[in-house]
Amino acid sequence: MLVLHHAWRSSASRRVRLCLAEKGLEFESHLVDMMRMEHHSPEYLKINPNGVIPTLILDDGRSLYESGTICEYLDEAYADPPLRPADPYGRAVMRNWIRYADERIGNLIIFNWVHSLAKVASTWSDAELADKLKQIPSKERQEAWIRAARKPYTEEERATARGKLVAMLDKMEDTMRQTRWLAGDAYSIADIALVPFIKRIDEEIAPDEMTPARHPRVAAWWAAIQSRPAFATARIEGFQDELAKT
Repeated sequence: MLVLHHAWRSSASRRVRLCLAEKGLEFESHLVDMMRMEHHSPEYLKINPNGVIPTLILDDGRSLYESGTICEYLDEAYADPPLRPADPYGRAVMRNWIRYADERIGNLIIFNWVHSLAKVASTWSDAELADKLKQIPSKERQEAWIRAARKPYTEEERATARGKLVAMLDKMEDTMRQTRWLAGDAYSIADIALVPFIKRIDEEIAPDEMTPARHPRVAAWWAAIQSRPAFATARIEGFQDELAKT
């Protein structure tokens, strides 16, 4: 059976769970406690040297990481239902959407980390922080933890991040003037890639932008996404609701 190392609130984990649910694939769930930095433990780094989540362990024991890569693998390995456009151009458009979303994950982190990881990191002494940083394989991630622990994001930075996320809605709205879904007239991994972003925008970051008056096509797209059975199966619940469970 497939094994998924993930966290309920992790945006990348939500993508992969949604893809698995759309495929109707069962998996063994291994929760990774990011507050305790389990994703930087020696044991976890053996299966994912980047120290990020999620990680998917295949039936033969090999591991895959990076949510976009995992989703494309699942669509190739398990053909039905298809989650990628049939034509090469459509697949290229899909990958451009995935890349577009990935490039904006930092804007989402500004809003996500303040609720949990930043609160924990801010309590560490300088010595504790230095010790934690030694466990993190990526310099980029080390800098993110330093920001969380010692340099809280300013209101100006939050406003800038919010603007970039609202621009995502504008791009989606413009695209869906021509197509039903983001990469054509069929639901695909491109749509899955945007779900964690839209969930957070709708519930906290810019709910006023998610109305039919502001972004009618995005609002209709979001309603269609939430009505899909896989959305409930993947347990993409409110960020604050998930936080309350920990």
